[in-house]
Amino acid sequence: MHAESTYNRPVLRLYAALFAIGLVVYGTVAWSRLGEPSEAPHFMLQADAWLHGSAAVSPPLSPDDWAVVETVVLDDEREVRGRRLVTRPAFRTLGGEEIALPRVRRSLGHAAYVSFPPFPTLIMLPSALVFGRGATDVIPTVFIAALVLPLTLLLLRRLAAAGLSRRSLPDDLWLVATLAFGTVMFFSSVQGKVWYTAHVVGVALALVYSWASIEARHPVVAGLALGAAALTRTSMAFMFPLFLFEAWRVAQRDPEGVRRALVRPLLRFAIPVAAFALAGMAYNYARFSSPTEFGHTYLALGNFQPVYQQKYIETWGLAHYHYLSRNLTVAFTLLPDISTRAPYISISGHGLAMWVTTPLLFLTLWPREKGPLHRPLWITTALVAIWPFLYMNSGWFQFGYRFSLDYTVFLIALIAVGGRPLGKVAKALIVAGIIVNLFGAITFYRYHQFYRGGAARETVIAN
Repeated sequence: MHAESTYNRPVLRLYAALFAIGLVVYGTVAWSRLGEPSEAPHFMLQADAWLHGSAAVSPPLSPDDWAVVETVVLDDEREVRGRRLVTRPAFRTLGGEEIALPRVRRSLGHAAYVSFPPFPTLIMLPSALVFGRGATDVIPTVFIAALVLPLTLLLLRRLAAAGLSRRSLPDDLWLVATLAFGTVMFFSSVQGKVWYTAHVVGVALALVYSWASIEARHPVVAGLALGAAALTRTSMAFMFPLFLFEAWRVAQRDPEGVRRALVRPLLRFAIPVAAFALAGMAYNYARFSSPTEFGHTYLALGNFQPVYQQKYIETWGLAHYHYLSRNLTVAFTLLPDISTRAPYISISGHGLAMWVTTPLLFLTLWPREKGPLHRPLWITTALVAIWPFLYMNSGWFQFGYRFSLDYTVFLIALIAVGGRPLGKVAKALIVAGIIVNLFGAITFYRYHQFYRGGAARETVIAN
């Protein structure tokens, strides 16, 4: 009862204060970026295109990561859509047919699409409606990032109310600070840009999903959040185990039987998930004639030239074991180079290892307690994490391993339910993480001398 009353009483003022802190901190660090579009405002451009009744985005385009489809006329006068391959002299149609280049008579031009799942575009619609394609994508990103602070506390207090966490309110506030400012969430929140905006929106949705999944209390909300997250970051579609485990755990208490107790929450959970999935598949099919293609198979630059990774995509695909060793290295072993000469610190364009940016994550490995959520949270984390580890890109260009944001919420929840005290050592790790990430938030894409490859625009797409 105490945890529940703590959740209900001081509440609005505390949550409002956390939101205000987020706005002030993220807004201050973003600062000069707030008044103009970022260098990669894909979601804002997509919002403007939608408002004009188009899925394609018209030039001029920012330089990186567009899905570009070319229409060509063949020697038999057929018009087909697809892309030219770089590993062999062929044109591959949207349907997968490979046509020898000598059969291509002429090009009718290119259509560019946003190559990322579309849900964050909805957040940009109000700004695009008022200011058009020149609206800033940074302010909406900062606004969503500020919501992460109260949403994190909401989740942590919900865990306490359900008896799954023994953390006090001060402990939970330390964990709020960890997620907001002691992870790569910090540098991602102050950039704008399509990649980082998607991560920020994904974190907010993961928090809503996790809150709704506890004791399977809000299945419709959990389903909506999961569906929206899947259309934000594809790997987040695999967050589903947490709700399923919680629904099963709660159903086992029902005297009328497990099966009967499971049917209603699972249906209420599945219906919004299916609705989002169908909408996403229809949108993909309209653009690429495939319900599962968001556009990354057709990655190209704003000038319609192929990206560096296209040869890897054509050889191994978007996800493959071939990429695993590199991605594990990026996630767990990369350190900054330290020198006695200016600028003294040099960070790879692949970023820093997770334990460097967020040293508190070590607590997930030594929990004091292994309660009902311990295994479900680890299984959820593993299912989400495996896809970025197999992905053709490491996250370049980044301060830290940004793909970890797809599952960082579950790692924070593991620390909360693990029960290991947040003593002096733990708080020192939190403070260290905040200092490291403050450095990243301030310097990333501003002070290129600290980043290897950061000064050259063309290296942003390097593998």
